[in-house]
Amino acid sequence: MLEGAQRAPIPIDAADLWWRHAVFYCLDIETFQDSDGDGVGDIPGLISRLPYLADLGVTCLWLMPFFPTAHRDDGYDITDFFAIDPRLGTLGDMVELVRVARGLGIRIIIDFVMNHTSDQHPWFTQARRAKDDPKRHWYVWRDEPPENPDPPVFPGDEDSTWTRDEKSGQYYLHHFLHNQPDLNVALPEVRREIDKNLGLWLEIGVSGFRIDAVPFMFNSAPGDAGTGGSNEGGTGADGSAQHQYDGVDHLARVRGFLSRRSAEAFLLGEVNMPYEQGMKWFGQARDGLQLQFDFPGMQRLYLSLARGDARPLADTFAERPEVDTSQQWANFVRNHDELTLDQLPPKELNEVFEAFAPDEGMRVYGRGIRRRLPTMIKDERAVRMVYALTFALPGTPILFYGEEIGMGENLDIPGRLAVRTPMQWAREGGFSSARPSRWVRRSPDGPYGPAEVNVEDQLADPGSLHAHLRDLIGLYRSTPEQAWAALEVLKGGPAEVLAHVNRGEDWAMVAIHSFASEGTNVRLTVDAGEETADAVLTDRITGEKVDASAPLTVDLEPYGWRWFLLHPADATVTVS
Repeated sequence: MLEGAQRAPIPIDAADLWWRHAVFYCLDIETFQDSDGDGVGDIPGLISRLPYLADLGVTCLWLMPFFPTAHRDDGYDITDFFAIDPRLGTLGDMVELVRVARGLGIRIIIDFVMNHTSDQHPWFTQARRAKDDPKRHWYVWRDEPPENPDPPVFPGDEDSTWTRDEKSGQYYLHHFLHNQPDLNVALPEVRREIDKNLGLWLEIGVSGFRIDAVPFMFNSAPGDAGTGGSNEGGTGADGSAQHQYDGVDHLARVRGFLSRRSAEAFLLGEVNMPYEQGMKWFGQARDGLQLQFDFPGMQRLYLSLARGDARPLADTFAERPEVDTSQQWANFVRNHDELTLDQLPPKELNEVFEAFAPDEGMRVYGRGIRRRLPTMIKDERAVRMVYALTFALPGTPILFYGEEIGMGENLDIPGRLAVRTPMQWAREGGFSSARPSRWVRRSPDGPYGPAEVNVEDQLADPGSLHAHLRDLIGLYRSTPEQAWAALEVLKGGPAEVLAHVNRGEDWAMVAIHSFASEGTNVRLTVDAGEETADAVLTDRITGEKVDASAPLTVDLEPYGWRWFLLHPADATVTVS
């Protein structure tokens, strides 16, 4: 074992930490399945497709926002956190969804977006009436913007994070779009609303929350926005002193509330930060997030793919911190937003752009790509290798709907909506009985359209990408040890090959993945001391046992990959 690598023992209460070994699947209800022919996906439609998801091996659904909305940011501009968008269904439908999903072994988590509201939300409508309105300090106001404001999250769409409200004569803070004013989560009244909202959905039966934009929701001082101080005037709506606020403490409070209300519930956080900065959101005493997306790993994955060189990703994984057994990293290929690459230095960002988004229209916000994986790298062998790697890592895998069949994007749709097209169930679409012109969004044409890429055809093909993903999920679920393993990156092999060992309690797996478009090979050496003569590598796909008592060479096809169980589990492995 390399110096510094640690085993991760499975705690006695491992069964309670179900999310640590779950298979997540993110979807938008309105683009998944329409049940009533109006061209908009809905909850009854999703219920009808739950057996498909169960057969794939999904154990937890992450639902994108389904609340009433002003329709300016694909549901993230919410007008009521306590209701269902009537286009999608009712609260009764949601209860039925949770019940049926649970019966199929699938839990449900939902997006939690109370870092901002729509400007059409009744709270903001009331807040802008007058400076002394009781709802005024539920948002962040100033007479003039600060000299050095935070930059907008959506550059190009917004020039500033402050917008003047002509009715009240002050500026309000919005890190996102100007029609999404930030809530002042430092205010006790707002935090009580957050508790009430969490409590509602927990009572309905959801098993956790994906927290949108964690650093913005739990900013160290929501009223700062670059000012170095709190809300101007320093007073609450009742004239009392503004409460001191610490975002990490607030997150700990939310985690405590969740734990008191539900033993199984957890928090998945969107923390797009380098590892060192992101670690604080896990908390110090099991009082922060349980799951975090591995944004550094995801972004360096694309640099390695662009170069055909595994070293950028290997170097990043070598730095990925080990976490407490009550925490976990979430591994993903892309999420529902733009494929963000903002942690890459400009030169590396341009490399990825040139490789995978050569046209300006494929890019967004100067930092991201609005395409899906298959259309970017085109070679399905590489696509299969990427998903094999995703399921070979310690951590929790998260899929975005349609990834299992290799869906593409529709670049005719503006912005990030290009990758949020209707699920492609059959050659004629299968999403809705309505005419495609009435669909909430149009599917792509050409080689990645429904006629060529769909669930129906792939279910009938044992060699399809869907079958590949289903097999990977099955292997992952059959080995709970992997969820508790420590990641040990092996150095010294060919530049195009990523080799690593997952080490658990009396269990270890060696995985090698090639980023090369040509064949290559790797030399493996297993050192088990006095037990070396009995060393064996067992292929996890074929079950074949390979004598590892002497160095052996493993041949890899273009974008090839191999997984081996290691015996004895504490043996040292080197590559060359």
